Order: sequence, then C-alpha cells, then structure tokens
Amino acid sequence: MSENSTSSSTSEPTKKVTTAKLAEPAFGWNTYAERINGRFAMVGFVILLLLELFTHQDLFSWLGLR
Repeated sequence: MSENSTSSSTSEPTKKVTTAKLAEPAFGWNTYAERINGRFAMVGFVILLLLELFTHQDLFSWLGLR
C-alpha cells in the first residue's frame, strides 16, 4: 500500500471564504423585526412559566382578576 504524498499547499486551489450577510435592524414589518419579536415572546413565556412555578399562582391571580 504505497501512496504518493504531495504537499497540500501546492495541490489544492485556494478557497474563497464567504460569510452570510447579517440582517440589519430596520423599521417596519421585516424578517429582522419578526425574529426579535419571536425571541422576546419566547423569553416572556419562559418567565411566565417560572413565575407560576415559584409562586403557585397563575397570571390572572397576579393581575387581580381572580
């Protein structure tokens, strides 16, 4: 099993590295705003669940509706 070994720097062509363009914040209905809104909604939902877990009261009790 003999293989010819060659230097990788001479046999491989150079590769161009590209990075994805990040969405820039903008005003109005766009994908960036929707992504941020969804993330805040998920964080708020987790906070609500933790609040109910630790206090043993639901949101309506906290708001004084019960």
